[in-house]
Amino acid sequence: MPNLGPLELGIILVIVIMIFGVGRLPEVGGAVGKTIKEFRRNMGGSDDKKEANLLEDDEDNFEDDVDGEVAREEKASSSSA
Repeated sequence: MPNLGPLELGIILVIVIMIFGVGRLPEVGGAVGKTIKEFRRNMGGSDDKKEANLLEDDEDNFEDDVDGEVAREEKASSSSA
């Protein structure tokens, strides 16, 4: 990937100004910034979502295990009485 120096960035800026005009430049910059922010949030958020789902599954499994254990204890105590 080629490195972008100050001359290349200046040329790109001039082309962008010619295409969009000076008045719309802040609007375009804001849209690009929001897009990058959303992309980063979605890329980083996927790991967080996976971890949250794993934690929820663990909690559900724990609750099922506890309910099953309580039912076995009740059955054992009622059959021995």
